[in-house]
Amino acid sequence: MNKTLLAALAAAALWPVVAAAQTMSHDHDMAMPERDSDAQTDESMPETTMPDSGYTPGSGTARLPADEGMMQGVMTDAGDWMVMAHGYLWGAYTDQGGPRGDTQAFVQSMAMLTGDRDLGGGAHLQLRSMLSLDPLMRARGYPNLFATGETAGGVPLVDRQHPHDLFMELAARVDIDTGTDSSVFLYGGPVGEPALGPSAFMHRRSDRYAPLAPITHHWFDSTHITYGVVTAGWGNRTLQLEASAFRGREPDEERWGIETPKLDSWSVRASWTPSPHWAAQVSHGRLESPETTHQQEDEARTTASIHYANGGLATMLAFSAKNRLPGRTLTAWLAEANWDIDRHHTLFGRIENVANDELFGEGDPLHDRAFRVTRFEAGYAYRLPLGPFDLALGGALAAYAKPAALDAAYGDAPIGTTLFAKLSLGQ
Repeated sequence: MNKTLLAALAAAALWPVVAAAQTMSHDHDMAMPERDSDAQTDESMPETTMPDSGYTPGSGTARLPADEGMMQGVMTDAGDWMVMAHGYLWGAYTDQGGPRGDTQAFVQSMAMLTGDRDLGGGAHLQLRSMLSLDPLMRARGYPNLFATGETAGGVPLVDRQHPHDLFMELAARVDIDTGTDSSVFLYGGPVGEPALGPSAFMHRRSDRYAPLAPITHHWFDSTHITYGVVTAGWGNRTLQLEASAFRGREPDEERWGIETPKLDSWSVRASWTPSPHWAAQVSHGRLESPETTHQQEDEARTTASIHYANGGLATMLAFSAKNRLPGRTLTAWLAEANWDIDRHHTLFGRIENVANDELFGEGDPLHDRAFRVTRFEAGYAYRLPLGPFDLALGGALAAYAKPAALDAAYGDAPIGTTLFAKLSLGQ
């Protein structure tokens, strides 16, 4: 099947989101419930447990603070089903400075359609789909200084962010009440996310308007698109314990298809939500040959994160260590925040510190040397309600701290600037 036809099919699959926006009024019962503050709701996944649970579900089976609120989007009843639609189109222009920088205009996109229904006997079913037309960006994605991970044309991507696959999630989840406000669940599908790391960056309200992916993405949440996932767990209002079997290899360069699912890797995660404002997780996984550029190496990855949300403020502090087996251990830190000052104005920021040994290819004197780089990013967004949509117009500025050994390649003080317009379904 050629890519033109696949793009047409993807556009058809995204149509329910547009149709939902045209047929549902956001100020009626189809819209998400309003929060107590004038801050917007987040982009996390729809709730799968009790309405008064002490958390908000994130991507996959992850948890976020309850005060982040439910996702933006629109809802409607379809017989016994509650259907929720959400999506965005995110146009951006970035100018990444220095000798290894580049300029590019690009569009990111995501559409989600989720169906929920009760099965009786304390059982609840949720079907999830998430699609993206990011493959239209071509294999090299967009410029992003000091980002690495995956390949294009067999060449490792360096200083660029790869596009996401057409199919980001095709999964189902069943929850069964076990009494005393607790439940067991089973989640899985041909495309999903295992219990490893925090909720993926595009689903965290703390990272809602940052236009470029974190350069620490492949330390924290690179498994958010995994071909073959099965997760089982138990949880109540404050604690969730879960384990996953999944395919360890990252997606290949063919972004339009579905790769053969496998269950060759594993992970475990414990999540704690002591109050509506706080969430924390600790996770560990063993990934079989995750990177095509290190095919003879497995990876042991350990992550920990703390999330805080209160009114219009959402923050996260996280740590990750990935140990190549055999090989070195590379660590990363990430702090991010999003502050919805009022209905229209938002400030956001991110600080990342990472040890990366993939910045130089074979034959370069600096090949396979690990360099610790820090990225500082801050930005502003002005938000406008447009019927059932929300339009955010803004920009971000990034600066870097790095070893002097990188000056010849990156310049003394490279600066990255990005302008964006993000159109989201939901208020």
